Amino acid sequence: MIYTKKRILLSGASGTVGFETLKHLVKNPTYEITVFDVKTSKSVKKLAPFSDRVDIVYGSIANVEDMERISQNIDVAIHLAAIIPPLADKNPELAYRVNVQGTENLVHSLEKNSPHCHLLFSSSVSVYGDRINSSQISVNDVLKPSPGDQYGETKVLCEKLISKSSLSWSIFRLGAIMGNHKISKLMFHMPLNTSMEICTPQDTGRAFANAVDFQNQLKNQIFNLGGGKDCVISYRSFLEKMFDAFGLGKANFPEKAFAEKNFHCGILSDGNKLEEIIHFRRQNLNDYFEMVHQQVHPFQKKITFLFGKLIKRYLLSQSEPYRAYRSSNEEEIEHFFNKNEMKMVKPAL
Repeated sequence: MIYTKKRILLSGASGTVGFETLKHLVKNPTYEITVFDVKTSKSVKKLAPFSDRVDIVYGSIANVEDMERISQNIDVAIHLAAIIPPLADKNPELAYRVNVQGTENLVHSLEKNSPHCHLLFSSSVSVYGDRINSSQISVNDVLKPSPGDQYGETKVLCEKLISKSSLSWSIFRLGAIMGNHKISKLMFHMPLNTSMEICTPQDTGRAFANAVDFQNQLKNQIFNLGGGKDCVISYRSFLEKMFDAFGLGKANFPEKAFAEKNFHCGILSDGNKLEEIIHFRRQNLNDYFEMVHQQVHPFQKKITFLFGKLIKRYLLSQSEPYRAYRSSNEEEIEHFFNKNEMKMVKPAL
């Protein structure tokens, strides 16, 4: 009996989800894996331990020649490489070049060199836009990224490219994938009453790895990917738990520090459909917050507690909604808030 390994291509292997996907893939001895990523000191360090088990190729997804080089005789391509927020919003040209043109390059190369390849693509809940008033989301909903959401816009374009290709494909629209997130000014863009359905990086990586063996059931379909009912939480509660884990105490910012609209996230009402096929869920909210607590060193937590007020004052100074609110910038107020005329609220810090 002739034994043939399944040839897997994984792009964005050093990213949060990509790295977890890689860790799951290498457990299967029947896979011959090629990973592709941009060469940085971080990616080289993260991928080095896998050099004896996978073929590591560095390059740019925006480079056609690089795509030609990695697209030969591939059975399954897992495409996770992308420019994500906040960089995607700061540099929309780069986001378009990598996310959209890069995806187009990969698709065309696979169509040419691996026409029977199955393409698994990571899209995002951001394609649905603001769902504050309609938090239940299904894959049949209208795609309408929030104004200014460059990342969401690129994902919509990528989905169109893939669905019109001659390849077999599956698209997973990822919910709130929480992992390795740093507290930054982006935290103020999400309204506090946003409903979130998170999924851990480990479970998300498991989903892409498991999907390799379910091509027939997933073929030419779009799925929402989230952690399920045990992973649903409000952003206000999520923020309070995260601040506690980092030793920052209460997230006692002024209400107007946070936007009231034009973000994304919600509850994936049809998310169980993917789970029923590929069985990827292992973790819930308690598992996630326990992992966060374990990752924060006690000494770091103590130092953070001591300087908590200063840290929160600095964070507040980075809040774009609050800055717009205090400056009475009508255009930005219209973008972030529901009313144009609002009474000033003094900082609670």
